[in-house]
Amino acid sequence: MPTLAIDCSTEACSVALFDGTKLIAGEHRILGRGHAEQLVPMIEALPDKGKAERILVALGPGSFTGIRIGIATARALGIAWKAQVLGYPTLHLVAARSWQPQPRPVTVCMHGGHGEWFVQNFADSNTAEDDVRSLAPEDAARACRHPVIIGNRAQELADLLGDGRMALNLMPDARQTYLLHETRLSAEIRPIYGRAPDAKVKA
Repeated sequence: MPTLAIDCSTEACSVALFDGTKLIAGEHRILGRGHAEQLVPMIEALPDKGKAERILVALGPGSFTGIRIGIATARALGIAWKAQVLGYPTLHLVAARSWQPQPRPVTVCMHGGHGEWFVQNFADSNTAEDDVRSLAPEDAARACRHPVIIGNRAQELADLLGDGRMALNLMPDARQTYLLHETRLSAEIRPIYGRAPDAKVKA
């Protein structure tokens, strides 16, 4: 089944087109900002303008704006192409990238905003040990369970712990979505923000 994958839930923006699990074409850019302007042209640059029967999109947590842009684009293309749209948790994809050449327990640590980090522990290639949490660095250090830390705040967490843990600076990459187990894909396309919204509803 031709599959288009979209991930712009962090400062990285990536797209990929697969035939089954075979990567046909893809691109990964570190943007910081500008996902809305660059995502669609990146898709259009793929063979056959990225047209697929199935679309995978990152649900977060990560950038509030990036998550919404990715989901909105995936939904629009799904309607236009009559394609199935499935979402996946961003931290699961980051974790999956570390399981090469073989699975191993890891702690994922990603930028979370407001001085906090998104943290989640994984026991193996398909098992999250806890829910993703947005934590202050000191709390993230207490939550870290494993000797291998991955993500764009991995080195900072390893330095904070100061006990020689391995840190791998890995970002989500749509070109690696073939690593995700099918059970990680969901037809419920709802953003995973990882923390409560900043705005509070007045009583």
